[in-house]
Amino acid sequence: MEDPDSTRCDLIVFGAMGDLAQRKLFPALYQLYRAGLLHRASRVLALARRDLDTGSARQEMLGKLECHVRPNDFDKDDAGRFLEKVDYRQLDINDVDAFVELDHWRGDDRGNLIVYMATPPSLYGTISRHLRSAQCCNQNTRVVVEKPIGHDLESSRVINDELAAVYRENQLFRIDHYLGKETVQNLIALRFANNLFASQWDQNHISHVEITVAESVGIESRWGYFDQAGQIRDMIQNHLLQLLCLIAMDPPADLSADSIRDEKVKILKALRQMTPELMNTHVVRGQYTAGNSEGRPVPGYREEKGADPGSQTETFVALKVEIENWRWSGVPFYIRTGKRLPEKLSRIIIHFKPAPHYIFDPDQQHLANNKLIIRLQPDEGMALQILTKEHGLDKGMRLRQGPLELTFSETFGHDRIPDAYERLLWEVMKGNQYLFVRRDEVEYAWRWVDRVIANWQASGEPPKRYTAGTWGPVASIAMITRDGRSWYEDA
Repeated sequence: MEDPDSTRCDLIVFGAMGDLAQRKLFPALYQLYRAGLLHRASRVLALARRDLDTGSARQEMLGKLECHVRPNDFDKDDAGRFLEKVDYRQLDINDVDAFVELDHWRGDDRGNLIVYMATPPSLYGTISRHLRSAQCCNQNTRVVVEKPIGHDLESSRVINDELAAVYRENQLFRIDHYLGKETVQNLIALRFANNLFASQWDQNHISHVEITVAESVGIESRWGYFDQAGQIRDMIQNHLLQLLCLIAMDPPADLSADSIRDEKVKILKALRQMTPELMNTHVVRGQYTAGNSEGRPVPGYREEKGADPGSQTETFVALKVEIENWRWSGVPFYIRTGKRLPEKLSRIIIHFKPAPHYIFDPDQQHLANNKLIIRLQPDEGMALQILTKEHGLDKGMRLRQGPLELTFSETFGHDRIPDAYERLLWEVMKGNQYLFVRRDEVEYAWRWVDRVIANWQASGEPPKRYTAGTWGPVASIAMITRDGRSWYEDA
């Protein structure tokens, strides 16, 4: 299938030989090529500091594609044909004169240009200024940058100001790869296309919400970055607040980018601020110690390669978040994320309130609330837990819990579920921003997270320890138990 000329574009990738580009970006472009969605006239220019010619770079990329693409999806001949679209140039980002070569590469064709900055955010401003000096940018340029933007509100404003000096807001595509996941997009369809849920989605019918993003791995040689960021900057500000917004936002007027993002901003503005008085009951931060993960012993955070033995950086965060508006008054959102937890999963659970009058076995009353379970990974899908009667003549009206299940891999058979980066790159090619984050979203999220971090620093309290391979500090269990509830896996 060939796409219309509207998606024809040239793509320039900065940091093209780095881990992000090789592990995510080029495999996504390869899949778009195989699906017939990468226009036959589109070209890719890969830029990096390494001294390589195009042939050597393509050969190295071929090996990385074979490594990072699932075996069933990899075809060496297809990969070779895709890489014929890729040119390589060595580039020193600080050399403004070298950017003129990028303009020469483009030639006379001044159609859509996508600039993908797979680099540290500290380089976004330099790259943008040099592209402008070389006259590589025009009104058709779309610029993709990775989150997190900065490490706090002030630094995010500096980076966004540098980008805004060269590009308009409608040219900027700030990637949060969670927003490209099929199930996350289905949140919008689930909520607003099904009155079964839309009519129940408020404080009258929902008791509480859980959001868990768990990782079984440690820091994976990212000590230098992670110890400066911590789990709250790396995951809460970056991903979990976006998930919370999609769950909690009011219906947008339409599916346009700004309509959706306006509603998300309203949620960020309505978040209850974490005062020092709330920190003991609403916030838990932890750091893993040595333990076992996936059947093997693993070191503690402070014993990882290159670690600072005195580090106070958190590897686990649990929060009780409250939204101060009409829809969600009195409904807590329990969110948590951590490294070296028992398994890798991302899951949202909507807990519905029980019926106002219960007529069945009193011993089973604890079963009486329905749950909507939304699985983002590893097995994307949804399940609605309902109550039915147990089978058998001798069971009377005994109840049992069972799911109405939608597992994407089973429901859609052999249809391949696209990776998040495939979806996001395709939307960039179409010029659609609804899956990308607007500047004010970034800044309101940082404003809220900065308050939490400032309270931590003011208290001087170290993170609570938890053994690798467990579900975090005991205090995170106490936080939800205090409200008469439990995390889903403990229920």
